[in-house]
Amino acid sequence: MPIFIDRHVLPGVSAADVAQAHLKDLSIQDRYGVKFLTYWFDHRNGNTFCLIDAPDAETAQCVHREAHGFVAAEVLEVPLSAVEAFLGRIEDLTPSSASDNDPGHRAILFTDIVGSTEMTSRLGDRIATELVRAHDALVRRCLNRTNGREIKHTGDGIMAAFSSIVSAVECSMDIQWEFRRFNSSNSEPVHVRIGIDCGEPVEDSNDLFGSTVQLAARLCAAASGDQILVSENIYREYGAADIFAHATHRHLKGFARPVLAYQCKWMN
Repeated sequence: MPIFIDRHVLPGVSAADVAQAHLKDLSIQDRYGVKFLTYWFDHRNGNTFCLIDAPDAETAQCVHREAHGFVAAEVLEVPLSAVEAFLGRIEDLTPSSASDNDPGHRAILFTDIVGSTEMTSRLGDRIATELVRAHDALVRRCLNRTNGREIKHTGDGIMAAFSSIVSAVECSMDIQWEFRRFNSSNSEPVHVRIGIDCGEPVEDSNDLFGSTVQLAARLCAAASGDQILVSENIYREYGAADIFAHATHRHLKGFARPVLAYQCKWMN
């Protein structure tokens, strides 16, 4: 089938909105004999581009129209050789199913045990290690409940990724409630701080990199015990501002300008 690239003019639409729209396209593409191979989002200019394997341009537009209503402003047929020269083989771009597709927009969450070095010095390696294991078990339980993916263990915390901003925020609150319950029945309490940002991190060798990861880590480091700090991106895209409060500009390591951070009110 021919390969098409289309352009959508969507001012004011977020990366999360575009990612959801792409997933809706994938959910019905088989009805029309179309394959949505990948997409790009130009947030500065409000443009989204889709690469599509389709019988014709109008069929591709029909999928957009039924799935979410974001009809393309223009659709151009592109030579297969040009696509593969820039992006590699078409087979490598095509997801095996909608569930395998990764739109790239993620929320990144970091946890960190407050005072872990002092805890090890005071309690000794064995007990401190057991408390870290308790942290890991509680966090992983929450990740499983909210479809989070553990990226790596940081020694005294965990880095995780979510395809849903809402799930990331819910997971962070779930984690704090789990530790509140743990501390109520444990003689040695464990206090955790959490930072969250969202964007399109770079993935390589099963790890994630980039400014989104860096900001989430810095927000985590800036948070106090039992506190969740989220970025302005999370605040805008979550869609329920009433759970966030106390917005403050913070000077974070590695960021030239102060960063606006919001506290998540997990305990009402």
